[in-house]
Amino acid sequence: MAITKAAPQETGEDPGRSGREAEARRLNSPLVLTLVLILGVLAQDPIRGALGAPVMQSWMTVFVAVMVQALPFLVLGVLLSAAIAVFVPPSFFARALPKRPALAVPVAGAAGAVLPGCECASVPVAGALVRRGVTPAAALAFLLSAPAINPIVLTATAVAFPGNPEMVLARFVASLLVACAMGWLWQRLGRADWLRPPARASYDGQGRGAAFWGSVRHDVMHAGGFLVVGAMAAATLKAVVPEGWMRTAADHPVVSVLALAILAVLLSICSEADAFVAASLSQFSLTARLAFLVVGPMVDLKLFAMQAGTFGRGFAVRFAPATFVLAVAVSVLTGSVLL
Repeated sequence: MAITKAAPQETGEDPGRSGREAEARRLNSPLVLTLVLILGVLAQDPIRGALGAPVMQSWMTVFVAVMVQALPFLVLGVLLSAAIAVFVPPSFFARALPKRPALAVPVAGAAGAVLPGCECASVPVAGALVRRGVTPAAALAFLLSAPAINPIVLTATAVAFPGNPEMVLARFVASLLVACAMGWLWQRLGRADWLRPPARASYDGQGRGAAFWGSVRHDVMHAGGFLVVGAMAAATLKAVVPEGWMRTAADHPVVSVLALAILAVLLSICSEADAFVAASLSQFSLTARLAFLVVGPMVDLKLFAMQAGTFGRGFAVRFAPATFVLAVAVSVLTGSVLL
């Protein structure tokens, strides 16, 4: 019995669908970039006039200053975090940590001070620790401390606040306290069904060289993009938002702390670069900017997504809000003592 091919109208297919899909595929990135460049050439006079406005001059000055200061630390941090993620076996951490969870938490938290890496790298490393048998409380303490108190971040903070060296100590103390407190809190109240360990290592099946450069490319694309967004936001706040509004928020102690803490969550700036954005927000108190620096590496939009993808959504919706509240409270207490 012969089988005939059904006609398009019999199968419900749209005869022009394939043509439209082929046309859509032709609208690729190079074509879009070409169109944008052509529009830019055609509209160069209005663009030149807009860029010459005083508000845009101020915007560009702040944006370029933040980018130039932050980029060296971002690149160095990405290279070091990729080297640690690829060349240091996760089993090393399991052997180095004490067996008792209560002692493993502060040790893992303090390990973040000597192991440079950004928050983009700390999540997969923490997942590898859990998968290799490290107690989750210790792995979570490392997850929070590593992006906040490592040498690259503390050096960047010192460079960004040359007139306030106490900001380095305050950031270190507050971040380490939050990391250890959240580790102990998870040890006491956390449940196994809230945390879903990752199924496999991030670089399984790859050579070390390929894994290293793959990690570098991933972190540069992600962290660099967030740095640009953060620099743009900082420049906009400085150049566009009326000074009176900023001063009103900055003059109220509670509002200023909450405003910068929420801003840190929304901006999702890489921890190697956030100190320069915080330094540019000079209207706010040092305590408010400390909250920005403590909250950002621990709770932001990209970290929430990464934590949900690595450990499960049930974990992220419980862990992130608790970390935010504790980070704000500890920042205020630390700022009142050290700043």
